Amino acid sequence: MKPRDGTRAWLGWVIGVTLTIGLVALVHFSVGWGPLLAPWLQVDPGTLAGAVLLVLITYAVRAIRIHHYFRPVTLGLFPRTFRIVLVHNLLNNLLPMRTGEASFPVLMAKGFQVPFSQSIPALLYLRLLDLFFVLLLGVTGLLLFKGSAAAFLVIGIAPTPYLFFRVQPRLAAKLEKRSSRLASMAREAIRGLPSSSALFWRTWTWTALNWSSKLLVLAWILTAFEPMPFSSALVGSTTGELSSVLPFHGLAGAGTYEAGVVAGLAPMGISLESALKAAVNLHLFVLGVSILAGAVAGLIPSPSHDSDKSPTTS
Repeated sequence: MKPRDGTRAWLGWVIGVTLTIGLVALVHFSVGWGPLLAPWLQVDPGTLAGAVLLVLITYAVRAIRIHHYFRPVTLGLFPRTFRIVLVHNLLNNLLPMRTGEASFPVLMAKGFQVPFSQSIPALLYLRLLDLFFVLLLGVTGLLLFKGSAAAFLVIGIAPTPYLFFRVQPRLAAKLEKRSSRLASMAREAIRGLPSSSALFWRTWTWTALNWSSKLLVLAWILTAFEPMPFSSALVGSTTGELSSVLPFHGLAGAGTYEAGVVAGLAPMGISLESALKAAVNLHLFVLGVSILAGAVAGLIPSPSHDSDKSPTTS
């Protein structure tokens, strides 16, 4: 590890711990942990169980997306794909600074022998697609709240991923004429992107289904923790998920996730105290489901324990 990398990692941990301590102190002195956690005793157990099940289903949808994206190497091995998604999600939610993202290419290399040169560009592409859909759904929630004719904004940005897909071949053709190391790396990265219209539309469909269902479930459970209009909860759950793009995070996202939720709820007319209570409880719910999903992953045989299949590349 380079000295600069070590300093950056050390700084990340310091900031992460500071944010976590700051959140704990803020809750303790402004709301109090007793009143904050009280909604857990008031939420209907059936509602809570239903929300947990629905979030687990969204993880399965995410696994289907990965399974389709990396075919044919994943063909017939969906449990292995599901396990990778659950472990990756757990590490992403628990480790600071989004360092859990680095586990995905490692897990794909171990589980399917997919080289980093394919898995890393694919992960970047899928994350950009995730970001796009989260923004799209957040704008939709905002429009529901405002009742504005700005719905044309949603219509305007919706085709963006498809337009990017269409220019891909032209970009690849231009890169073929260049012999620099940077051009070579760019060509390798493009090979990790959708190579056909069928793959693009499958990825688009599963991404849309995953995020629309997940954010709707998070908005639903948010209203169970703290009464508020559903449109406001949708904006809050969206901005909470968007906090993942920030350069710094508390331990397990503590502090930054709550700040993201509050940033979405406050302009919707939700009091800061109510917004903070809702944000912390939503984050605890997300972490709890992630840990439960990680336990489920432990029940799925790892690549070293099930029969391996010789991978092929497309």
